[in-house]
Amino acid sequence: MTTATAAPEAPAPAGPVAGGTALAGTRTLIRFALRRDRIRLPVWILALLLGTLMTANSFRTLYSEPQDRANAVRSMDSPAGLAMSGPRHYLDDYTFGSMLGHQMIGFTAVLVGLMSVLVVTRHTRAEEETGRAELVRSTVVGRHAHLAAALSVAALANLALALLLTFGLAGLGLEGIDTAGSLLYGFGHAAVGLVFAAVAAVTVQFTAHTRGASGTALAVIGVAYVLRAAGDSGENGALSWLSPIGWVQRSYPYVDNRWWPLLLCLVFAAACAAAGFVLSTRRDVGAGLRPGKPGRPTASDALATPVGFALRLHRGMLTGFGTGLFLMGAMYGSILGDAEDMLEGIDEIQEALDRIGGSGVAESFASMVMVVLTVVAAVYVVMAALRPRSEETAGRAEPLLATGLSRTRWVGGHLAVAMGGGTVVLLLAGLGFGIAGAASTGDTGLLPDLVGAAVAYAPALWVTVGVAVVLFGWFPRASQAAWIVPVYAFVVGYLGPILQFPAWTNNLSPFGHVPRLPAAEMNWTPLLLLSLVAAGLVWLGLAGFRRRDLETK
Repeated sequence: MTTATAAPEAPAPAGPVAGGTALAGTRTLIRFALRRDRIRLPVWILALLLGTLMTANSFRTLYSEPQDRANAVRSMDSPAGLAMSGPRHYLDDYTFGSMLGHQMIGFTAVLVGLMSVLVVTRHTRAEEETGRAELVRSTVVGRHAHLAAALSVAALANLALALLLTFGLAGLGLEGIDTAGSLLYGFGHAAVGLVFAAVAAVTVQFTAHTRGASGTALAVIGVAYVLRAAGDSGENGALSWLSPIGWVQRSYPYVDNRWWPLLLCLVFAAACAAAGFVLSTRRDVGAGLRPGKPGRPTASDALATPVGFALRLHRGMLTGFGTGLFLMGAMYGSILGDAEDMLEGIDEIQEALDRIGGSGVAESFASMVMVVLTVVAAVYVVMAALRPRSEETAGRAEPLLATGLSRTRWVGGHLAVAMGGGTVVLLLAGLGFGIAGAASTGDTGLLPDLVGAAVAYAPALWVTVGVAVVLFGWFPRASQAAWIVPVYAFVVGYLGPILQFPAWTNNLSPFGHVPRLPAAEMNWTPLLLLSLVAAGLVWLGLAGFRRRDLETK
């Protein structure tokens, strides 16, 4: 008698989930994204946390007396002061808590939005642009898994930041900064972070390029900030209600502790995220909803040169930073005429301005603001100088270098755009600062002075480029360490004089050797030395790149 033998069961499909649903594999992709961002995200979160805690703690010494806070209220209660800070309602009872909400939320919300946008674009559009998403989705991974994982990682990062801000601020023991207000303050930042993460979930659907998606989302952040500033400086503040940043500011932590404005953020974030998922079904992997424009039948002669080709790749970012710094300079220039009244009675800032020097408060304050504008320009040059690294890891450098194009000429084209572009954005920042500053003070001589003060920082930017190219040439996997230069420059150059850091800390930054124009006198020697240091670093970095193999991911 024969017995039938049952056929063996087919093995379950390989992959994290065998169901084939649209979200299959999301948990695995979340773990993978957290693994990839195990350094990047903690650095972001700790920088935002420490910056907030240091600022809040500095209020203890800057505004130790009620008269100091009264002077701050008087100086802030102007259209220019409110545009740079927040709604007037915070000024009704200017405790340390309301001061923190008034002066910091508008600024840190932009940084939290930047972090969230970069997280989403890195784990969605960048994966498609490099071809990794198509490879991953050939396994048991749903069509929505990448976007769901990116949004989840952004949400986790914002939640971690919210909790750390809550416990950190509540533990400072400052008058007016209580646990309830700190909880709202922390989760207000998480809410605005979710909004801009969801905005990025939409922008990544329209373009096939990571930089285009990031740039569009960052433009939305810029518009939100401008709407908030315009609304807060107006009579009724209506425009601020069109901005997610304005919603969070109007939760009034430490003043009214209103939670319902955060619901607006959550509803808007949910709507944008849902739109992102729907739009993702209407395009192919690696493509964008917006079709690419057909190019000209023949390329221009400039594209056949390394500098022209690099300029074509960098033109969007260069345009964005140039426009942004011009507007940023104009915003700071608009309050230059009120600087003396704004800073009256704040002893620590007055002492910092006295150490800078200058014939008046306006000049000293302009020298301090110039550090902020320069640090933003340094962000551009780091991004531009590290572009060869992204081209290398994406596999686009190898076919170019397989031709007659040498490694030195290829990298040199990107470095020329980084250095020249950095000088241009400095010029635009100084131009915006000078035009608005001259208008607010009535001193037309400030225009050439402030333009010259901005351009004087160009050699320091070139040194920043040199540091980036050295890391790229010799230690490519540590290239992101170049971000230490602008971050350190901001801490010691802007906060250092206020918090009275030792003088040697400023000397470790290339920006610390630039004359603090227009308050100080011009000194060409450090600028020439910085230029020589930059040239040496660039030569060293190029030498390292010529010696090593290309790396692709």
